[in-house]
Amino acid sequence: MYFEAGGGHKAAANALKSMVDQQQRDWQVRLVNLQELLDPLDIFRKYTGIRMEDVYNVLLKKGWTLGSPQLTVGLHALIRLYHRGQVRLLKEFWKDGPPDLVVSLIPNFNRALRQSLPETKFVTILTDLADYPPHFWMEQQEQYLICGTARAVEQAMELGHAPDRVFRTSGMILRPKFYEPVTTDRVEERRKLGLDPNLPTGLVLFGGEGSSVMLEIAKRVTAKAQFIFVCGKNQKLAQRLRDLKTGFRKHVEGFTSEIPYYMHLSDFFVGKPGPGSISEALQMKLPVVLERNAWTLPQERFNTDWVREMQVGVVLKSFREIDRGLEELLDPANFARFRANAAAIKNRAIFEIPEILDSLLQR
Repeated sequence: MYFEAGGGHKAAANALKSMVDQQQRDWQVRLVNLQELLDPLDIFRKYTGIRMEDVYNVLLKKGWTLGSPQLTVGLHALIRLYHRGQVRLLKEFWKDGPPDLVVSLIPNFNRALRQSLPETKFVTILTDLADYPPHFWMEQQEQYLICGTARAVEQAMELGHAPDRVFRTSGMILRPKFYEPVTTDRVEERRKLGLDPNLPTGLVLFGGEGSSVMLEIAKRVTAKAQFIFVCGKNQKLAQRLRDLKTGFRKHVEGFTSEIPYYMHLSDFFVGKPGPGSISEALQMKLPVVLERNAWTLPQERFNTDWVREMQVGVVLKSFREIDRGLEELLDPANFARFRANAAAIKNRAIFEIPEILDSLLQR
């Protein structure tokens, strides 16, 4: 079960299915978009014609995330109001044939999912580094939890989940492609993109929808570095970045599935503190530069604490401080420490989770 609010949930679902297919397991895996099942209850769609998940993605694209903790409280109130209807629609869906295992990669709706199929084994895989309680990822109900950090495991225990129902992985789900060796020559590939082979290179990425913050970063940077901007589906932003005169070399890319390639060409990562982006960067041994302030999504704020704890990058109060952040990051002693710490993280979650699911199917 996934939805497309933010993109990370669908990406994790696709990655997991891809790995299951690669391993040729004797499973029938069906990816289900929960939004499509609950469309009849979507009041955003009813009154505006726009799905709730699309409203969320517009907020991310525009950077309209101030007050998101209060919006989350309001969202939870709506979810509780329509809870019975959600359970009813889900029960109708399961009539086509109840599965042996339900795997949720989404927050907020796990109580309805559990109650719609109470006799079936139910697993929630957190695609965040930690929960944002109450009623976000974890509920006080019978379910299995797969957590990518010690903090998430600790939260599960505090909520009363039995140890044999909580599984710790070594990180977040990443696409299998991030584990394939990249053999292209960095010097030659940088030249092809119009970049200096010898300058520190940053990858600027703000998810599949891009963000206007990327333009502000490009306008403010004076550090001795160059940048690859990946704008996702935001074609207008990509064109504005291409047209912008900058004092540094840059390459601007739109939507691409070749993030491992562009990370291979980079030395560090600049972006929002999303769990997927951070995990991808660290898998490619890139230290990170992130921002945390009142506009940061509440479920992503712990991620910046984790980055500081692991000493794998710099966290700024605002990207208006991007030059100071880059100066701190690129200090030779700091950069060597950050990069070594990033390289020391061995995230094997995409290989670990199928084994966990297999063990649950055998119970």
